[in-house]
Amino acid sequence: MGLVTPELGTIFWMVIIFGIVVFVLRKFAWTPILSALNERETNIGNALRAAEQARKEVQNLKADNEKIMADAKQEKEKILHETIELKDKIIAEAKQKAEADAENSIDHARQQIQNEKAKAINEMKQQVAELSLMIAEKVIRKELSDEKKQQEMVKNLVDGIKLN
Repeated sequence: MGLVTPELGTIFWMVIIFGIVVFVLRKFAWTPILSALNERETNIGNALRAAEQARKEVQNLKADNEKIMADAKQEKEKILHETIELKDKIIAEAKQKAEADAENSIDHARQQIQNEKAKAINEMKQQVAELSLMIAEKVIRKELSDEKKQQEMVKNLVDGIKLN
């Protein structure tokens, strides 16, 4: 029965050897193991904090990117709107200028036509007057070529004049 129930001497030496092993482990093994565990725990905590901070930075960068994209889109829309307004303004100005130029050309052409018309009318009046004088001169010469006709005409003119 010696194997099932230990004797008092065996228990004594087992307790002493266990104490020595606990002392040696405490002196040389537990302190480095505990410091390694504490260091690992600190590193894991730091890594978790760094990961959380990196996640927040990524979220902030994402929010900043979205804001920048929204601002860029808004700026693009603004530039596009300004470009369209400028294009419409340039087209309207060109159209107004073309209409004004056309109106000026038409007015200038009308003025030239009026001037040419007046000039032609004056020339025609002058030619008609010259022709009338030539015809009258020829008629009067023919009428006055005879002396008898001259005296008769003078008599008719004098009779036509009434003295007051």
